[in-house]
Amino acid sequence: MFEFIRSQFTKLPYPTQDYTGKTVIVTGANVGLGLEAARHFVRLNAAKVILACRSIEKGEAAKEDIDTTTKRKGVAEVWQLDLSSYESIRDFCKRADKLDRVDVLVENAAVARLSYSQIQGHEATVTVNVISTFLTALLMLPVLRKSATRHNITPHLVVVSSEVHAGAKFKEQNAPEIFKELDNEKSDMMDRYPVSKLLEMLFIRELAPKMTQSGKPPVILNMLNPGLCHSELSRDMRKNVLLWLIVGTFKAIMARTTEMGSRNYPFAATATSDTHGKYFSNCVVAKESAWVRSEKSAETQKRVYSELMAILEDIEPGISNNI
Repeated sequence: MFEFIRSQFTKLPYPTQDYTGKTVIVTGANVGLGLEAARHFVRLNAAKVILACRSIEKGEAAKEDIDTTTKRKGVAEVWQLDLSSYESIRDFCKRADKLDRVDVLVENAAVARLSYSQIQGHEATVTVNVISTFLTALLMLPVLRKSATRHNITPHLVVVSSEVHAGAKFKEQNAPEIFKELDNEKSDMMDRYPVSKLLEMLFIRELAPKMTQSGKPPVILNMLNPGLCHSELSRDMRKNVLLWLIVGTFKAIMARTTEMGSRNYPFAATATSDTHGKYFSNCVVAKESAWVRSEKSAETQKRVYSELMAILEDIEPGISNNI
């Protein structure tokens, strides 16, 4: 707890990286951390910043806000991307493939559901935060690598994780099939968001070395923790008045501003190749939880990777070849 409190009150360095000529994609960029991250990328002189949003209307409102505050019109663009639809993800990635270059993809979009529901045949939080996030990542890898070859660059793929991974109970790890158990209607939904962030981390720790071993043009893959911030992520908690009051009070005392948390994004998106597969917090490489680094985790990590890749292959046959 002491480390969490210290981290929350750590002032992060204001981003000064140079993104001149670069194209950056930020998912979930119409609100919260994604919006503030996109604003930073525009301010840092990116040539094009794509706001990948489910709602075009909300995306356009965010774009106008960015245009006004940065005084750089014509840089931000709004593209539709709905992570609850695999077809929307395919369409988005095909559109991105027509760009001259993509230097950075920041996968920021996520949900935190407290009630059970399904999207695309799986529990909604798992679908959006895990399955769709990595469907997007693996469909975009050839796009990023094409940019690497065409422009002699090393693109970045950043997945927004969270320190809450350390608090996940993750009882599903003991089930014969982890993802099948995650689809159980009797799941502990209070644990679901932390579990989704843990699953992201386990998958990345297995994926990163496989990307290196492929011999294909390198793409730097890392993950970041923005900390507890004022954002719209916890909006689903409003359905539970008592929980909302508790969380709201805690955030009022402890949460960072959204802009402060977003400062992590440009740092991770310009990180050097030695951060491939690593976890960022407070704009520096940090350690994952002790469990993630344990021998027990190594076994579970392989199971998560194998099961998720099977799901992704079922959605998009041959996608494993993109690694």
